[in-house]
Amino acid sequence: MARKILVGVGVVLVLLVLVVATRPGDFRIERSLAMNAPPDAVFAQVNDLHKWEAWSPWEKLDPKMQKVFDGAPAGTGAIYAWTGNDKAGEGRMTIEKSEKPSRIDIKLEFLKPFAATNETSFVFTPTPAGTNVVWTMTGHNGFMGKAFSMFMDMDKLVGGDFEKGLASLKSVAEASPKAAP
Repeated sequence: MARKILVGVGVVLVLLVLVVATRPGDFRIERSLAMNAPPDAVFAQVNDLHKWEAWSPWEKLDPKMQKVFDGAPAGTGAIYAWTGNDKAGEGRMTIEKSEKPSRIDIKLEFLKPFAATNETSFVFTPTPAGTNVVWTMTGHNGFMGKAFSMFMDMDKLVGGDFEKGLASLKSVAEASPKAAP
């Protein structure tokens, strides 16, 4: 009897490993929002990592979070590293490309609670009313990330944070002096 149970558990584990291994590894999360502010005003809020505190949804996860800014003061080469509580984790962002006022590409490195490196981009497109901002994150999940994605919808989880961040970015950009007509 015990042998049958062990064989049954082994078969279930093998099947679970096979299911996880065959899941797609690449992911893409994207959200967009129209803002009544010119591209320059919105771009300035993202291009200067010091300004993220005003709109980033993750800044509020740990009021005692330790932050270090390095590299360029803004734009290409600007670096922002953080160490926080269990919710904020630990990581680093580096602006790899900054094309004023249309695009910013960021290398996003998570160190804790799980190590991962993802690419993030912000694209700013002029519209008659202001700017459309598209925030995208792409990456590749290893085995554990694939397993986690079976139980948690990362698009909803992270996408919800993107939506909050874009709403805050909209408020900040629309209130900035550059947004005035």
